[in-house]
Amino acid sequence: MLRVPRSAGVTTAALALGLLATTPAVGDEPAVSAPRVVAHFDLAKGQSPENIALEPDGSADLTFSTARQVANVTRQGRTRVLATLPAVTNAQTPVVGRAVVLGITRAQDGTLYVNYATGTRATGIWRIPSGGGKPRQIAQLPPTGLPNGLALDERRGVLYVADSVLGTVWRVPTSGGKPKAWATGAALEPTNPRPAARVGVNGLRIHRDAVWVSNTNTGTLLRIPVRESGCAGTIETRAKGLYAIDDFAFVDRHRDTVLAALTGGSELTQVRPDGTHRVVLTRKDGLSNPTSVAVRGRSVYVPSAAYFTRSDPNLLLARVHQRDRG
Repeated sequence: MLRVPRSAGVTTAALALGLLATTPAVGDEPAVSAPRVVAHFDLAKGQSPENIALEPDGSADLTFSTARQVANVTRQGRTRVLATLPAVTNAQTPVVGRAVVLGITRAQDGTLYVNYATGTRATGIWRIPSGGGKPRQIAQLPPTGLPNGLALDERRGVLYVADSVLGTVWRVPTSGGKPKAWATGAALEPTNPRPAARVGVNGLRIHRDAVWVSNTNTGTLLRIPVRESGCAGTIETRAKGLYAIDDFAFVDRHRDTVLAALTGGSELTQVRPDGTHRVVLTRKDGLSNPTSVAVRGRSVYVPSAAYFTRSDPNLLLARVHQRDRG
């Protein structure tokens, strides 16, 4: 999540700052092809799809940020609301100024976990029963932060949360309880001096014995090893020059190739293990400020929140080419 704009003027200024170049395309075949929008959503109802988790049947569970909802969307575009997070009086959420539901992750038994940012004691991780139902808060996070990306390590029984304002990766038991600041440091912190654009560590994924995160303000993709003890290792920079990177996904569980949502430029970018990257989908393909990515088999799912374009929030599906999986 980059941010929910308060006005079109502020949005335009935010997008003009910090533009970074991407690596030119190489190779003779795109990483992604046959994009198609399978569902269109309604901005007036707050249906900006922020983050995504996939169900076994190939449907997608999306967080609708300002609607405070979690919805299931089939590959044919049918949409069903699974849960609505409780309304908060006088929300004072940093950066966005309103209550928003952001990151989502799914357990094998179908339980969903989401991040709810409110600027109040309701800020934290909420659990939703399999198939939908009443959300319940299992952990409080600092109301001064913006809990954004979320991932689940079922083997260790912990959740990891990227706090975009406090520049922290939190670790929380799936049973709930007090969060632990698992990783901190300058690489995770926001760098934009304007409060309305201070978004540091953002997207978060667990991959090959490490927690991977993006930093929106610095345009970087970072890897944080998980030591045998469970503690965080030294933060490594794996890619730079990713303008307004939001969330991302790995194309192959065994390798480090990433598809990343560049929300500011409405692009999907392939990031190779050596850090080079190229754009594979653009606004012409249907993207409208994409915020997250999910990959299953040869399918890639890309939700677009339309935070800045203010046009056509949607869910796009495309095909991942086997050849570019290295």
